[in-house]
Amino acid sequence: MQMEKVHYDTLIIGSGFTGLYMLYKVRQLGLTARVFEAGDNVGGTWYWNRYPGARCDIESMEYSYEWDRELQQAWNWPERYSTHSDIRRYLEHVAERHDLRRDIQFNTRIAGAEYSAEGNAWTVTTESGEIFSCIWLIAATGCLSAPNDPDFAGIDQFAGEIYHTGKWPHREVDFSGKRVAVIGTGSSGLQCIPEIARRAAHLTVYQRTPAYAAPAQNHDLSDEDRNRIKANYDAYRAKAKTMFAGAGAGWVESDEPMAALSPEKRREMLELGYKLGGLAFLLMFLEVLTDPEANKTMADFLREKIAERVKDPEVAAKLMPRGVLGAKRLCSETHYYETFNRDNVSLVDVRETPIVRLTPEGIETSAGEEAFDVIVFATGYDALTGALTRMDIRGRDGVSIRDKWSHGAETYLGMMVA
Repeated sequence: MQMEKVHYDTLIIGSGFTGLYMLYKVRQLGLTARVFEAGDNVGGTWYWNRYPGARCDIESMEYSYEWDRELQQAWNWPERYSTHSDIRRYLEHVAERHDLRRDIQFNTRIAGAEYSAEGNAWTVTTESGEIFSCIWLIAATGCLSAPNDPDFAGIDQFAGEIYHTGKWPHREVDFSGKRVAVIGTGSSGLQCIPEIARRAAHLTVYQRTPAYAAPAQNHDLSDEDRNRIKANYDAYRAKAKTMFAGAGAGWVESDEPMAALSPEKRREMLELGYKLGGLAFLLMFLEVLTDPEANKTMADFLREKIAERVKDPEVAAKLMPRGVLGAKRLCSETHYYETFNRDNVSLVDVRETPIVRLTPEGIETSAGEEAFDVIVFATGYDALTGALTRMDIRGRDGVSIRDKWSHGAETYLGMMVA
């Protein structure tokens, strides 16, 4: 028996930062709304990403809501860059503060949505068979919410524990005394590897492509730090909006292009960017995104820093990225490179010795097999479009978004699509 269709003005998919704000906003407009959330609580990507070391790479005082001015003044972020648990605590507080939960349906995944031009409405179906309709469908599904699951041969045969950074269990995972493998050295890999290395008997890192990374330079926020920003929060937010990345009010953008600086001044600015840390380093000289020479200068600087921080020259060379800086998002790291100075950490370059399969005991590469108790997949996400194309979304004339984007995503104002 088909379920009865329930109508709302607006349906919102996801209850992370965007979903909660959209719910708040449409209520202000006097519209009815329903939010669908796959998890059992709010938090978006931070609901799922609970792996050791997971934290944001945008500063806490900016990675927060501007529209609730009282909360902006009352909330005290403990660190410059927030951990996953602190971000969840904040979003849970926002949901309670604005009574948002009553319009959120948890433990619900959307199977598909189809637009009817005749009724100018969407019909949305959940995986459990519920049917809803709306005029406005908002996919607040985020950029990093659809995990990229690897398809190694033998993955079902491994007898030990397997985890994915994007689907971390809601409990403490004990690595003490265990032989651990981490596959992947993107952002989540760089964050979890130092934490796991401190606990594991031995950690083997399987790297395909080394990432460009700058130290996060994270630190605890003092009352003085927070109050300095809170005293001028409007100006702080306004400055962030003028920055290239739309964030980074405390970052420094060079007044002069790199080519106009003396070698000494250029070095001084690069050292300053490295000291500021994270994305601030990349965006100190904006021409790094357009000028190959400037890009090479900054990339060489980062490679030089890796050579300084990693004792074994062969390991350091393997950790050095060789592509264009900024082609992938710059990672923020904390003691990542020093981790490879530990006696209990080894690095496998899978371009030299590719992974052949997983076995019941561990991982087999072209060079042989190594036994593990735990394997962690830090293999990232089907980013940006993945959360949308995994749903059966159909627009005019039944055309699916998968087909419409089969040759690449075409959007308007970010991720908006007709």
